[in-house]
Amino acid sequence: MSRSNRTDHIRLTSHPVPGAKPAFPLHWGAATARERGPVIGTVSRPQDRNVIGSHGGSYAIYRALAVSSGTLDPLRRPDLTNTQPAATVGPFAQWSEQGKIVALDPWGHLVADQFRSEIAEGIDIRPSIAVTRARLDLPELQAAVVAGRLAVDGNVVHGNGSVSVVKVAIDPVWYLPGVAARFGTTEAGLRRALFEQTAGMFPELVTRPDLQVFLPPIGGTTVYLFGDVDRLPDHRTTIACRVHDECNGSDVFGSDICTCRPYLLHGIEECARMGQTGGLGVVVYNRKEGRALGEVTKFLVYNARKRQDDGDAAAAYFERTECVAGVQDARFQQLMPDVIHWLGLRRIDRFLSMSDMKYDALVGQGVEIVERIPIPDDLIPADAHVEIAAKKAAGYFSPSAPDPDELTNAVGRSLDRS
Repeated sequence: MSRSNRTDHIRLTSHPVPGAKPAFPLHWGAATARERGPVIGTVSRPQDRNVIGSHGGSYAIYRALAVSSGTLDPLRRPDLTNTQPAATVGPFAQWSEQGKIVALDPWGHLVADQFRSEIAEGIDIRPSIAVTRARLDLPELQAAVVAGRLAVDGNVVHGNGSVSVVKVAIDPVWYLPGVAARFGTTEAGLRRALFEQTAGMFPELVTRPDLQVFLPPIGGTTVYLFGDVDRLPDHRTTIACRVHDECNGSDVFGSDICTCRPYLLHGIEECARMGQTGGLGVVVYNRKEGRALGEVTKFLVYNARKRQDDGDAAAAYFERTECVAGVQDARFQQLMPDVIHWLGLRRIDRFLSMSDMKYDALVGQGVEIVERIPIPDDLIPADAHVEIAAKKAAGYFSPSAPDPDELTNAVGRSLDRS
């Protein structure tokens, strides 16, 4: 990278030019992309920026490392040739319905088309959503084919057990007034908390009330769609859906202390089957490791649970987390329904989740849930009975009346393993 690409002058975002207004004002919730305006969080042309933060979520830090090491030109712009979505998603009515979408840019996958002229003029407008096609090749799905639970149709499920999907990556884009409303707080209070809890990383949160959109430095969401995506606009389409929050230890490495991978794979199998039978399967995978408390906190809690005097016990499951983190759960599902609205869905026929928080968030946002599907008992790992018993006792959905001995039995199993 040449010296000419660097500037010695540092422009503090907390000191904007007096009276300056964004060249591209945003009108959140407008009916079209052009009426709404492009989301511009790039740093190559500061004068064009109309949001707080920058593109890429948590990966913006790695971009900074690449620039500082001289391997990335900070002025370089992406070539978006042939990057257009591999399947059509939207637009849907929910994209412009008041308060339905506040945590993502519904037009984020269409910017190369909707703002072609601005990009040609040198405005650095970047997608926040990408849509592609892929195949999932998972041993559990191969076993389902062998067992006869999944049939090979050559379209969704293939002879080797792989499954075709449309895959969507979504970076968070927060409309701050809408996010504040979801959490029942004021926009000023939300801005101040974000500013203080990030140690002042984004001064515009408290100095630029005219900038109402924030690109938070957090992980995003991946959506996997099973079946014919062209069925999305048809509200008669039967929908199976698994909303899953990241659990790296279980999802990737198969740790048996929780039900995360078994439930995820059960959801994928159900969604594949739905896609084969004229419906659509939807798996939403949110980056919220360790109940959004992080993996370090998660592992500390594991240690605390196992080292209790009475061993790992369902009765103290949530208490151990709160002792370490100060809160039992930081996922706060209020923003989760946005992706369901983005897909144009108003009803989920088979909801593959026992979580009361996820159910309440969706229903509270006007999404009808017809049937709730719990994880089958035979899929619960031996070491995860403490977790599932604690969650049922705390309000998780169960199709049968709670067993009064369930907590006691779970504690007994925990002591046996100890």
